[in-house]
Amino acid sequence: MSKPGPSGYALNRTRRQFLATRLAVADTHWSRLCGLMGKSAGEFGDGHALWITPCRGVHTWGMRFPIDVAYLDTHQVIVHLETGLRPWRFAPIRLRATSVLELPEHTLKSTGTTIGDELEIRANRSGDDQPA
Repeated sequence: MSKPGPSGYALNRTRRQFLATRLAVADTHWSRLCGLMGKSAGEFGDGHALWITPCRGVHTWGMRFPIDVAYLDTHQVIVHLETGLRPWRFAPIRLRATSVLELPEHTLKSTGTTIGDELEIRANRSGDDQPA
């Protein structure tokens, strides 16, 4: 995976692996609701991520491709994972989570990411570029 771009990144500090080098943020009611709806898998490929904050659970209604989801606590430690979450599903709500990181399918497995790993997330909220 390439080095971080200007939009931000998600780094698994525990594994020393980048999960994303093109990070978009959904931190308004509308952006959290819409998320990745209407995007194609090609628009959300390797290196992309959507950080939804605040958030305790997600849905994939209106999506056309499966995703991986990491649920994070206030310290950006992973408290739950959903791998290969298919379109038109509801993921569980986790009360310990304060945000979630949506990633292309297979990202969690290919990076060895697991519950308890600590992430470092840096986002350029002023640019808020959506996954392209």
